[in-house]
Amino acid sequence: MASLIRLSTFCQRGIRPVHFCNTHLSRGLVAHQKNRDVEPFRLTAGRIHGTSSHSTVSSSRAASKHWTGERVLSIALLGMAPAAYFCPGPLVDYSIAAALTLHGHWGIGQVLTDYVHGDAKVKLAKAGVLLLSTTTFFGLCYFNYHDVGLCKAVAMLWQI
Repeated sequence: MASLIRLSTFCQRGIRPVHFCNTHLSRGLVAHQKNRDVEPFRLTAGRIHGTSSHSTVSSSRAASKHWTGERVLSIALLGMAPAAYFCPGPLVDYSIAAALTLHGHWGIGQVLTDYVHGDAKVKLAKAGVLLLSTTTFFGLCYFNYHDVGLCKAVAMLWQI
């Protein structure tokens, strides 16, 4: 079992992580004691303070609903694969087009959140992702309407 050390213990010793000096984790952790003779390790409890104190409860609820929506969409995509195989049709084709586009949009948005910094760059990147997602969705819908559809196209690829 791996033992965890509170990051604040490093901050007190001169090693200063960029954002984590006051971070406490929500479960009990094994914290390193300076006085090793008396008690080598102790169990401490803390809380995660990942956001600033001025954040509102409504943004927390929105984030929770978004996270839940991402998980529901991922499970729905798992169910759409057998549906596409057993009963291909326009309803499944358009459902897959919408679900894949939304799944990709949310995924790329998370990558941008992690790696793009600066107000102008963030706005430009978000606009680019929105344009890419919109183009992808309308392209898939065009393919479904004017060609064989996603389900039959994948079946045709498997027959090759």
